[in-house]
Amino acid sequence: MKAKITLLAISSIIALFFSCTQKANENATTTPPTEAQIKSSKTEIAQLLDSLNAAAANADLEKYFSYYTEDATYNGTDATENWNKQSFKDWAKPYFDKKTTWNFTTVKRNIYFGAHQDIAWFEELVSTQMKICRGSGVVVKQDGKWKIQQYVLSMTIPNTQLDKVVSLKTAEEDSLLKSFKK
Repeated sequence: MKAKITLLAISSIIALFFSCTQKANENATTTPPTEAQIKSSKTEIAQLLDSLNAAAANADLEKYFSYYTEDATYNGTDATENWNKQSFKDWAKPYFDKKTTWNFTTVKRNIYFGAHQDIAWFEELVSTQMKICRGSGVVVKQDGKWKIQQYVLSMTIPNTQLDKVVSLKTAEEDSLLKSFKK
């Protein structure tokens, strides 16, 4: 009988613990950030993105890649440019070594948040050597700092020029599409 009471007491304590833990986790993930938190986070994220662009312009490889999470992905303007952090760093290193990197200047930026305080996404128009491009991605807060988890660079194409651009890329990308289907 004593063993049954002890077992019942332990089971009750365990059930109460998991119930409280689950409730705490639900509250932690569903409490929306305050306006002050959003404003502060937007400032931090904008500084992160500006610092990323400055590190690239200054050909500072280690600083540039320090702004990415270890499991980050980067998608470039070419359909084949889908890299993890290390493969992107390997691709970029010769450009950083020769000081022939890119210099992006943000001309318009939007930052968005969902219900969570540790994740946000952004999209921005940047002035580049390719003219206007769009940078977009996901940032996450790790150890109190915002880091880029995913970055996507896209070239913008004026709607009035779409037919010309499609014509220019058709042969190469038709071939690429066939290779993707294999």
